[in-house]
Amino acid sequence: MTIFPPDPNLQALRMELARLRSERGWAYDELARRSGLSRRTLIEIEQGRTVGTLTTWHALAHALGAPLDELFGAMCNGREPPTHPSS
Repeated sequence: MTIFPPDPNLQALRMELARLRSERGWAYDELARRSGLSRRTLIEIEQGRTVGTLTTWHALAHALGAPLDELFGAMCNGREPPTHPSS
């Protein structure tokens, strides 16, 4: 029996990004300046038109001062942890 992980909750990840940006009072331009990413990229990520690369999320985490694991932890919100079959 093969057990697959649940799909990541990408909406929760986008919402966490928006929350952290808003919490700091930053517009897209400010986050773009601090992260080195384009404003357009940030908008596309928050609106769900793209997911972004690991390098993109790494830059965002550093700009926001948020641990990457904490940011990515949002993808597991509302998802059941995997179970392991008995041997």
